[in-house]
Amino acid sequence: MLLSTNKTAKRKQAWRKEKDTHSLPEVFSSIKVPMNGSFWRKLLAFSGPGLMVAVGYMDPGNWATDIAGGAQFGYTLLSVILISNFFAIILQYLALKLGVATERDLAQACRDHYHPAVSFGLWVLCEIAIAACDLAEVIGSALAFNLLFGIPLTIGVLITALDVLLILFFQRKGFRLIESIVAALITVILCCFGYEIIASRPDIFPMIKGLLPQLQVVTNPSMLYIAIGILGATVMPHNLYLHSSIVQTRDYPRTDSGKRMAIKFAGIDSTLALLFAFFINAAILIVAAASFHTSGHKDVADITVAYKLLSPLLGAGMASILFAVALLASGQNSTLTGTLAGQIVMEGFLHIRLKPWLRRLITRLIAIIPAFIVTMISGEKGVASLLVLSQVILSMQLSFAVIPLIIFTNDPLKMGIFVNRSFTKVVAWVVAFIILTLNLYLLWDMLFH
Repeated sequence: MLLSTNKTAKRKQAWRKEKDTHSLPEVFSSIKVPMNGSFWRKLLAFSGPGLMVAVGYMDPGNWATDIAGGAQFGYTLLSVILISNFFAIILQYLALKLGVATERDLAQACRDHYHPAVSFGLWVLCEIAIAACDLAEVIGSALAFNLLFGIPLTIGVLITALDVLLILFFQRKGFRLIESIVAALITVILCCFGYEIIASRPDIFPMIKGLLPQLQVVTNPSMLYIAIGILGATVMPHNLYLHSSIVQTRDYPRTDSGKRMAIKFAGIDSTLALLFAFFINAAILIVAAASFHTSGHKDVADITVAYKLLSPLLGAGMASILFAVALLASGQNSTLTGTLAGQIVMEGFLHIRLKPWLRRLITRLIAIIPAFIVTMISGEKGVASLLVLSQVILSMQLSFAVIPLIIFTNDPLKMGIFVNRSFTKVVAWVVAFIILTLNLYLLWDMLFH
């Protein structure tokens, strides 16, 4: 009894203040876990958050970087997608472990741990990342509306503001509905790209070779720029905040054994979902490499140009239509998870609770304004450049989420028995070092060359 009391006292010392609210309180512990059920029933109960996180790894921003990478450099940057996905699996595992072990999301943990000025700065950086991500979703959805229905880009950008009402409707119907919609849209994307890969008939051996890292990725500045864009599009900072929160929607015993079980099944869910995202991400680059690079269209870095060229090059009439359908599904999927991430970040860092529709409208307006201006001035070409730039911005913000996450999960006072083991600590810091080094190199290259 005394030992248990000492443990509780030590855990309290790890945090400056007692937690006064749950993360996403309206859905906290709302999904039942069958404690006496089979392995598969438990895994099914924990399935969902992984797919919602995986959505961020296949959003329209990924399309821009993957198409540019595939068209310019063939299959070479497949290795970057693979390594980025490995980074994502590690970091998302740390995020869900933080959420389960401490019952705080990453934003709440930062707010408690850091000086208010530092915490506010981290919030600003995270909001920039969410705005950059939202920018990609706005542009992606607007492009899809344009390609499928001929709606002008400027009007398509404005239409995306209306999905605020759609999000609000889904949130009121329960968290499982949102997860189901996300899963259905991911299935649409997978089916579309399954068709695209079959139609594009990629070269198997160059594709396998592309999975092996090559030195020229770092030594070639234009290749490095796209590579870091892929990294930014794959490992998204707001996803770390999102995952540490939504994993707490499951109703499991808040005991050491219950948390251990939750980390195990949530970890399996996350890893499987991110492997799924890897295949879709790789498929986009493979289709671009097989369709454009090999046919001499190496300058394709634009989703619209890719859409127009796919059917003529592949001789498959449905290729372009399915490409645009997948793009629309991708944009709408990312909108769902972006809404939740924005809510988690604002409530966690600032302790301010806004109505979901108002929070979403603020975030969406931040993204709509630059997208609208660029489409008015530069049209489709400006939109393509803005998409890739948004992913580089995301990559630049990544370290500011990754480093606090690693510090917290390495802290035995905060994590208790769930603290990272020595091997995990080393791997996590290596990942953080690589991300930080690449971003500093890119920044130096952009400023002085």
